[in-house]
Amino acid sequence: MITISLINMKGGVGKTTLTINLAHFLSNRENSKVLVVDIDPQFNSTQCLFSGEEYVDYLKNNNDTIINIFDDSVKSKLSTVKGTTKESAKELKDVEPFHFSDNLHILPGNLELYKLDMASGTGRENRLKQYLREINKKNKYDFVLIDTPPTPSVWMTSALIASQYYLIPVKPDPISFVGIDLLENIIDQKRDSYDLSIKCIGLVMTMIDRIDSTIFRDAKAYVKKNKKWAPLLFKKHLPKRSEIAKLQLQKQFILDSTNSEIKTALAGIVSELKIRLEDEQE
Repeated sequence: MITISLINMKGGVGKTTLTINLAHFLSNRENSKVLVVDIDPQFNSTQCLFSGEEYVDYLKNNNDTIINIFDDSVKSKLSTVKGTTKESAKELKDVEPFHFSDNLHILPGNLELYKLDMASGTGRENRLKQYLREINKKNKYDFVLIDTPPTPSVWMTSALIASQYYLIPVKPDPISFVGIDLLENIIDQKRDSYDLSIKCIGLVMTMIDRIDSTIFRDAKAYVKKNKKWAPLLFKKHLPKRSEIAKLQLQKQFILDSTNSEIKTALAGIVSELKIRLEDEQE
């Protein structure tokens, strides 16, 4: 099982778009079994797969979300028959992802994550790693993709602890590239604090308007001059097209599009990701 966190401390860089479409492509075209974990309190990946009504029904039926991984407290339950009773949290092995399709599952996000007291150092930050180890005994996933929050939070730490690799989506603008250096410093701190061996598997440029634009050329030139990032930059990039946003609103994917450009771009990113992962395994 290969676990990858998609991570960037800047919002609006196409992180969720890349997460969901990588997961769908791998499950649909590559016949891989994929689990998406939405650990971002904004739960954007979840909103790409559920309509508002579907998600509300999912919660009403007491189905599992990311909350069930981290909230291990005993809750009081009031009944007119039995009075107040204690209800223990679910064991990690019993937390079930939603089966979007045979090969694509998701552990949905939950806005209530904001309310959960998650001080670093309590051990809770290890629970996602423990959960993935347990759930893989039943489902045998090929890939786990974790959509992380754009903040250096305990949720980001939990994702890094659970992952072997991280993938950075980045827009071609100066602020984004300054941000990736800051992000790497934070990840280095987590490596030291938690003795992690997590590696960066690459940098994917996203939301590209035109490949002949000055912004895009300058961004590529900036990366190629940087000894650290130059070898990590993917050759393929994800174009910015209004059709991608429309597809997401309709709970569809890039593969559902009739636009060959964006489908070819996604296929190229997946192909390069798999090659990089194969090289890492050798």
